[in-house]
Amino acid sequence: MYTTVLFDLDGTLLNTIDDLADSANRVCAAHGWPTHEVAQYRYFVGNGIPKLVERFTPEPARDPATLAAALAEFDTVYGAHMYDKTAPYPGMPDLLARLKAKGVRMAVFSNKADKFAGEVVTRYFDPNLFEIIRGARPGVPTKPAPEGTRALLQHLGVDAQSGTVLYVGDSNVDVATAHNAGLPCCGVLWGFRTRQELQQAGAEYLAADTQELERVILGE
Repeated sequence: MYTTVLFDLDGTLLNTIDDLADSANRVCAAHGWPTHEVAQYRYFVGNGIPKLVERFTPEPARDPATLAAALAEFDTVYGAHMYDKTAPYPGMPDLLARLKAKGVRMAVFSNKADKFAGEVVTRYFDPNLFEIIRGARPGVPTKPAPEGTRALLQHLGVDAQSGTVLYVGDSNVDVATAHNAGLPCCGVLWGFRTRQELQQAGAEYLAADTQELERVILGE
């Protein structure tokens, strides 16, 4: 049984891809840049909002000033539209409640901007489910760099080598995040990426639905 679980956010707890894509395409349209399909945004996201902005910005426009302006525009647009289509994945609220009732400690660790991560989690879930909700912060390298994960574990007072901590996510970034911090990873198959990607990244477990994830966590 894993007694502490760290969850990725986008593509793991919440299906946020449509609001992310729509907001990004609004910025693109405002600049006269090409827009992108939602399927492309599944691969644009995962490394933080600045990297998302860089990826949707045409290469000739990726000078620092333009990227900084586009990032500010995206933050404004997404802040106004982050609840338009976003929703928890089926069964997720009930799973979290069951895990909490069984004494599992839970936290959220995302590359989403810290402000947005806190706001969107508390909008769709009981915030008391999680001991910490942490997103990308200035001065802390984004996932999969280990610094943020280690700081989170230290805050929780748990040891990565204890064998009791699991990281749950939907992409190769999440698998690398877990492994770089010395943790096993369960890849979820309902998110933004594929089974093949998660397998190739070396995820120790795969879960097709919340029932399978529950069995992985509880060791059933």
